[in-house]
Amino acid sequence: MKKSLAYKILEKHLVEGEMIKGQPIKIKIDNTLTQDATGTMAYLQLEAMHIDKVKTKRSVSYIDHNTLQSGFMNADDHKYLQTVASKYGIYYSKCGNGICHQVQLERFDIPGETLLGSDSHTPTGGGVGMIAMGAGGLDVACAMAGMPFSLNMPAIVNVKLHGNLKHGVSAKDIILKVLSIMSVKGGVGKIIEYSGDGIKNLSVPERSTICNMGAELGATTSLFPSDEVTKEFLEKQHRAQDFIPLAADDDAIYDETIEINLDELEVLAACPHSPDNVKKVKELENIKVDQVCIGSCTNSSFTDIVTVANILRGKHVHPDVSLTISCGSKQVLNMLAKCGALSDLISSGARILECTCGPCIGMGQSPKTDAVSLRTFNRNFYGRSQTLSANVYLISCETAALSALNGYISDPSTYEFEKAAMPDEYLIDDSMILAPKFDDEVIKGPNIKDIPVKEPLDVIDAKVMIKLEDNITTDHIVPGGNKVLPYRSNIEKISEFCFSQVDAQFHDRCLANGKGVIIAKENYGQGSSREHAALAPMYLGIQAIVAKSYARIHKQNLINNGIIPFVFVDEKDYDDIDLLDELEFVDVKNIKEGVNVKVINHTKNKEFEVSHDLNEQQIKMIRSGGLLNMIKASI
Repeated sequence: MKKSLAYKILEKHLVEGEMIKGQPIKIKIDNTLTQDATGTMAYLQLEAMHIDKVKTKRSVSYIDHNTLQSGFMNADDHKYLQTVASKYGIYYSKCGNGICHQVQLERFDIPGETLLGSDSHTPTGGGVGMIAMGAGGLDVACAMAGMPFSLNMPAIVNVKLHGNLKHGVSAKDIILKVLSIMSVKGGVGKIIEYSGDGIKNLSVPERSTICNMGAELGATTSLFPSDEVTKEFLEKQHRAQDFIPLAADDDAIYDETIEINLDELEVLAACPHSPDNVKKVKELENIKVDQVCIGSCTNSSFTDIVTVANILRGKHVHPDVSLTISCGSKQVLNMLAKCGALSDLISSGARILECTCGPCIGMGQSPKTDAVSLRTFNRNFYGRSQTLSANVYLISCETAALSALNGYISDPSTYEFEKAAMPDEYLIDDSMILAPKFDDEVIKGPNIKDIPVKEPLDVIDAKVMIKLEDNITTDHIVPGGNKVLPYRSNIEKISEFCFSQVDAQFHDRCLANGKGVIIAKENYGQGSSREHAALAPMYLGIQAIVAKSYARIHKQNLINNGIIPFVFVDEKDYDDIDLLDELEFVDVKNIKEGVNVKVINHTKNKEFEVSHDLNEQQIKMIRSGGLLNMIKASI
């Protein structure tokens, strides 16, 4: 059999199962990462497993999300994360050192290894030829404890890139093109593997941009081969020893193939409010711009920001535009300062923010009412910027910089500028990455609460607490932003914000009814890996979801927390259900693999069927009330 690169890496790490598309497999995880918005729960769960130290090759805890210390909560979480990391053998990247995916790519990602991260954009590591996947915090905690990671064997899609990018067209435009072809749910259950003569001129930072936004396809992960381009990057990061050449076999077998001619690719933008709402920038020219934000784990590399500086040099940001720039790491910021590009950015009128996620997760820089905000980020979900009336576009760094100068959306392919080349070497300073000391003391502030526990599965006879449409994101379920993120280690408090931007009465309705069910359409739970989007509904008594389809990470987070993700057998049944209808799931306690469940709508006096694809292990989790309960019972 001619094997794809993804197949080869998965096969090398296979622990259990057969590598047949759609079949359950378990793989060994070499590395993990967490960030502070998801890390506190992951490490509380790890502590509950009573291990002495992590079993991975390397685990790293990053501080990059909750960095605005406007109250004690974030600072307390950071101290907990530092002390728990030291105890269990985890490296700790301090606040200000950079965004997890950028730092991980610079200092730790290794071709051919596996990485599991409690952040949905962990596939950034595919830029150096890794199988890097996002997951819920509990799955990452299990990996740190030495347990294999469970998933269904993905289909493998080959995206063949031909030719070369024209002037002004970027790697961001490549992934926007893929999104326009596949959509935000087209990658569910799939790995996207890039090949073709067009990859030769894409640097590792450019490849990582493409892999990063593969998360918006719903894909399990994305990856490029490990080749001379990879070798050059690792050598310049003083990590030549980490390089190994890796590629698919000639004539490898794929489940699907997509071909893109880079010679014909144009500058693109994702329009409000979805990453797959893609149009050519030339169709959007002359739309007035109020805000431009450059950075995030998608576009904050040294070459990204130097290209921006080249466009801005000697010019000034339009008086009606606010321009912010967030570098991806301290390494990037230091190098910008040394080469003079930082001075160009400051002189242009750009606001230089901390090396963090910042505006991407709604942590500051909310645009004004009805604003047009251009962002080099990966998501433009409704309300994510924290300004509900804002229209957010996702664009390349080149489009962002030129538009900031002109005051309207502008096509950089018509503008003369110099694209930044790779540096001769990267500036190495790992002083803000703390090695573990295996100290016993773990410090927990008063905002860090115990993990809520679900009761084992019994009867589900409950009312519909909310009825939702397509593409409900984890931002809809549990919003980000500086009002909510500080409570990520306090599920009781964060549950108050559950669905607050969709239905302000959801929280109180759940408390009044005790138990509940959620009804939704396609692609429920797309977006981030935040398991809080399962933990908060579970805390509020949600027993089951009935939807037409689910995003991969969120679906597993529901199962991990004892919530059953049912699917309509007949999608028309969705139309017959209303808010507060009472639904009884008949004999659900004896749920069986591959067997549908009958549902009685007592309010409407109707019956319908729901299906599920739970395997025996997942059914055992559900019956136990969740994965953590199951693990505790086995200790």
